[in-house]
Amino acid sequence: MKAVAVNQFKSIPQVMDLPEPPLKDGTIRIRLAAAGLNPFDWKMVDGILEEQMPHVFPMILGVDGAGVVEAVGAGVERFKTGDHVYGQMLHSPVGEGSYAEFVTVPESAAIAIAPHSISLADAAALPTSGMTALQLIERAGLTEGQKLLVIGATGGVGSFITQIAKERGIHVIATVSDEEAAARIQQLGAAETINYKKAPVEEQFAGGADALFDLVGNKAGFEKMLPLVKKGGRAYTTQFVADKDHLHEQGLKGGNFETKGSPTSLDALRDLVDNGKLTVPVDRRIPLDQAPVAIADSRTGKSKGKTILLINETLG
Repeated sequence: MKAVAVNQFKSIPQVMDLPEPPLKDGTIRIRLAAAGLNPFDWKMVDGILEEQMPHVFPMILGVDGAGVVEAVGAGVERFKTGDHVYGQMLHSPVGEGSYAEFVTVPESAAIAIAPHSISLADAAALPTSGMTALQLIERAGLTEGQKLLVIGATGGVGSFITQIAKERGIHVIATVSDEEAAARIQQLGAAETINYKKAPVEEQFAGGADALFDLVGNKAGFEKMLPLVKKGGRAYTTQFVADKDHLHEQGLKGGNFETKGSPTSLDALRDLVDNGKLTVPVDRRIPLDQAPVAIADSRTGKSKGKTILLINETLG
């Protein structure tokens, strides 16, 4: 099968011909329609999980994907052949990912029945970013009428945060880099936008946010935003740069946020999509063999939304 993989950490991803993954007891084999690209994919190449989980090489990249169940192993109860599924394909050992024509994953993985109102290709872009957005809002305990400041709002996670927050009546203030981005995020539900290239965010926003979600900032950038949050409010970073003691000194709760993949979150996202309350903001759809270029672009932060790697468009 065709797959995108690396032969060692910190090497350049390549398109390879590799064996199809074998079906084992308790697993399902999925013929993938598409994979969704996330920054975490190239962080895996850099060895972010090297100390936490075993790896196999060639290491096939990719966490998010969607496709059709081709076969089920002994003991599988949640899925059957022919099911349209989506979710996170990451499991132990790392290296049997979604940038491939087939993937075999444990039935217990963060996999669920895919939304029926969008294509499998679009569904492939939803799992990690969508679950991050949903779980961030739930963790922050935000309610109708409260203010949420989102730094890095125009990427995949930020786009989903904005939509889900809007649906819950939360007032979103989104940072943007230009007028085009401002128009796009306002269409998704942002109540206000701040162009950080015109002037620093703290000079344009008087503060008083109930929560801060920083999706892109380094430690200094994250801490610079903290005074914009009310005392007793919450501040989260997805970049793992938070200092809990510093947050406490500022009178804030929160810290580093890590997404927990779960079928329950995927089911909630599916319901939002199928009820017309959540759309997938796709930046581009490209063939699987262009994944190495897309990964390089992701490293430089060029993406404006989700990148979908098309693998088998005939699956829908």
